[in-house]
Amino acid sequence: MLRLTTLAFFIVSAAAAETLYNGIVLPEVWPPYRDIEALRRGEVMEVPYLKTPPAVIPIDLGRQLFVDDFLIAETTLRREFHRPQPWEGNPVMRPDKRWEMIYQTPKTAIAFSDGVWWDPQAQLFKMWYRAAPFGCTAYATSKDGLKWEKPALDVRPKTNIVMLSTQRDSSVVWLDHHATDPAQRWKFFQFNRDCYLGSVHTSADGIHWSEPVWCGNSGDRTTFFHNPFRQKWVFSIRDELFKGPWDYTTKPVRPIGRGRRYWEGDDFVKAAQWPNFTSSEAPKPGQPGFWIACDTLDSPGVPDGEMKAELYNLDAAPYESLMLGFFSVLHGNAAAGRPKVNDIQLGYSRDGFHWDRPSREAFIPVSDDVKAWNAGNVQSVGGGCCVVGDRLYFYHSGRNAAMDQTGVAFLRRDGFASMDADAASGTLTTRPVTFQGRFPFVNVAAEAGELRVEVLDEQGRVIPPFTRENAVPIQSDSTRQKLAWAGADDLSTLIGKPVRFRFHLTHGQLFAFWVSSHPNGSSGGYVAAGGPGFTTDRDLAP
Repeated sequence: MLRLTTLAFFIVSAAAAETLYNGIVLPEVWPPYRDIEALRRGEVMEVPYLKTPPAVIPIDLGRQLFVDDFLIAETTLRREFHRPQPWEGNPVMRPDKRWEMIYQTPKTAIAFSDGVWWDPQAQLFKMWYRAAPFGCTAYATSKDGLKWEKPALDVRPKTNIVMLSTQRDSSVVWLDHHATDPAQRWKFFQFNRDCYLGSVHTSADGIHWSEPVWCGNSGDRTTFFHNPFRQKWVFSIRDELFKGPWDYTTKPVRPIGRGRRYWEGDDFVKAAQWPNFTSSEAPKPGQPGFWIACDTLDSPGVPDGEMKAELYNLDAAPYESLMLGFFSVLHGNAAAGRPKVNDIQLGYSRDGFHWDRPSREAFIPVSDDVKAWNAGNVQSVGGGCCVVGDRLYFYHSGRNAAMDQTGVAFLRRDGFASMDADAASGTLTTRPVTFQGRFPFVNVAAEAGELRVEVLDEQGRVIPPFTRENAVPIQSDSTRQKLAWAGADDLSTLIGKPVRFRFHLTHGQLFAFWVSSHPNGSSGGYVAAGGPGFTTDRDLAP
């Protein structure tokens, strides 16, 4: 049952229903904040659009990924989730400057969210990171994303420091490709432990930042991201879910811990000034409401009284046709010379609020070696990932007793989940979809097998000439493979009509499909933190 204060907030927030790019209709009450008692019980978040998907799904924006069943009507293929491979040269960012080693331990050069972005204007990768424990923010650049330089700048002369701070905690840097004011092209949030408040700043170059605008109250691991599908700036606000002060000396184990509140707005600076709230209490009208926390699936078999998993942070970034959620999950506090045991898990959202977390395995895990650079406190980076050719670069932090550093791991483009078949052929049939493009593409690995695709009408009848027999067989491993049929140059005769795709796969993996408006296969989707070849935040034709 909703508390009266929560219900009152819902009534105030009620508005006309919004239909998204993918056909999902948002509830009239938005955001649909959750009851704190449900979070305390560890209830798994329900995802309405997976229970009741649109009757017809528009697929004009981005590659269509198989991370959930949103697009799938029926299949005999099996889904497999994939983990990125760490770079053998990790870490990519090490503390080696005097200001990064101001304390004996830990020496620090850590992207603690912060940000790693491809800047198309400068044709460089750019990284913002924390230098020194609770210290300042520093800046580095790279031509390839692997070898980084720390330029001498003028903010703190002869250093690469861009934001002076005595007690910064986490921060986020975001590249706003569509800022109408050039002075706000780069956006920055940091949590300041000395006053226990967040502040936001803007910049034209990511080096010289504006004076602070102070945020509403929050916890220390508060972050933000941009949801371009709805053109909203979203603040992921850290809060505690238990009531009252906590005595670490007598009660070292939290029964219920960290969770997130949600706040969104059209303007970055204005949205940052949310109304203050009382920690762990239900929101009053107009305050940030409860959003998400770890649930019972994060702590299987852990009895009450022992430490259960906590949601340390939630970063997010737009990738192709959905939002990627980077769930930093805390499994254990620092002990015996080892940092906090935090790993990164993935979630997926098609409306920006509800998260489907089909795999609870660590996407980027901690090392079992307590002396390894990433022995603990593995955390995500602002911007999510960079798209570099056929690979995604996932930057992340890692710590041990001596150093805080930054590394990178690589994943096939779109490679979060695949629909697989072995020697016995399997099929996947989509729900009805519509498109305005002409050129169909897939991301598939079928060198030792074969993929054929046919197109059906809404009732499941094959539409000639897009039959399985006419389909040109795909026997390749490609992240951008064009489909073709004998007797048809493209899908122009099907534009705007509800159709289904049926994939016939043998001994292979299917990662994504899409229909492009350009013969080069550009998807029009979002590319997270960008990468070489992209001039904006989307995969657009040159």
